Amino acid sequence: MKNHLTRKNQVLGALLIVGVLGSGYEGYQVNKIATANATLQRGEVLEGDAFPFHQKFADAYQQGKTDNYKHAVQNFSQLLEAPKKHDEQVFEPDQHLKSQIHFNIGNHLFHAGLQRMVEPDGALQEQAKFDYLQARTAYEQALKLDPANQAAKFNLSLLHGVIPKHIKTVPQDPSGMEISNLPQGLP
Repeated sequence: MKNHLTRKNQVLGALLIVGVLGSGYEGYQVNKIATANATLQRGEVLEGDAFPFHQKFADAYQQGKTDNYKHAVQNFSQLLEAPKKHDEQVFEPDQHLKSQIHFNIGNHLFHAGLQRMVEPDGALQEQAKFDYLQARTAYEQALKLDPANQAAKFNLSLLHGVIPKHIKTVPQDPSGMEISNLPQGLP
């Protein structure tokens, strides 16, 4: 009987140690997350590799705040790409977060289009047209992912008020490089 009680005490003691260690680890994780949240709320960019998704999101947001719309759109677009499987902490955004990312892309493209100048005849520049069409696509994608996104609905209606009804533009290379008129292929 005494041996039986000693064995139970050993098992319970081991469970207690595991519980204390687990609680300590979870407390460390909560503290790490709270520190990251406080950094983001101050408007600063996260340092280190603890939260790569959130770090890129904050970086893209800060670039948009400094009117660097092209890089902000690129960084937000990278967030929508499939996460790398070799990373130990893979964060997969849900539908709502993907909708917000598309919404942010649309906002930055809309702002970029508004900053473009008009042609001397009063027509929109081709780059502004391209930005508006891409912004419309981003807002529509945001609404497809989250139909209750009221901000995307509002901004899409604003965008429709800014762009002409039958806007047409020449397709552009998304890389930003112009294709020259040199002949292609072998001589």
